[in-house]
Amino acid sequence: MIVDDHEVVRRGIAEVVERADGMKVVAEAGSVADGVRRAGLVHPDVLLVDLQLPDGTGIDLMTQVRVTLPSARAIVLTSFDDDDALAAALDAGAAAYLLKSVRGAEITDVIRAVASGRTLLDERTVTRRRAGHEDPTENLTPSELKVLDLIGDGLSNREIAERLGVAEKTVKNHITSLLAKMGLQRRTQVAAWVAARRHSGWRAETGQS
Repeated sequence: MIVDDHEVVRRGIAEVVERADGMKVVAEAGSVADGVRRAGLVHPDVLLVDLQLPDGTGIDLMTQVRVTLPSARAIVLTSFDDDDALAAALDAGAAAYLLKSVRGAEITDVIRAVASGRTLLDERTVTRRRAGHEDPTENLTPSELKVLDLIGDGLSNREIAERLGVAEKTVKNHITSLLAKMGLQRRTQVAAWVAARRHSGWRAETGQS
């Protein structure tokens, strides 16, 4: 279910989701009240929610929906890269936080991850961002660090999968997770980050200089 007060944005997201295998948009809404009402009727598995709505916020919506549909999982999709909003989304039970600058493929990847039960937003992410921590890789798993390093080498997802001997889908899952943990939105940002850090002697094996 997509909740955004801009119809053009809603329709654009809906088209991306509908083209993805195994996904269906069951409802759209443009306000908190309409979103709560429609969610009660269609019981969505995942809600994609904007933070700014005409009669309240996406936080209000998620809080109300959680009472009647505790199994529904929420993803915040917003234009605001704001740490306070990120923390509020976490408190309201959001499983992921995306900026509207993301590509369509990234949206569907995150929806799949959240629908499968994964949470891409945690207290450590919020705390690290607020503290301006200089090493956003500290919470990456060893596998995610390997993928990070290979992205820095310019390898495609398929090439990374072949190098590590895993399925390409596994690589995509690792990338979705490391993007969320590092507070980044795009693969190109990861490559740029690795390139910049390598100049200072950073090593992916340890995440340290």
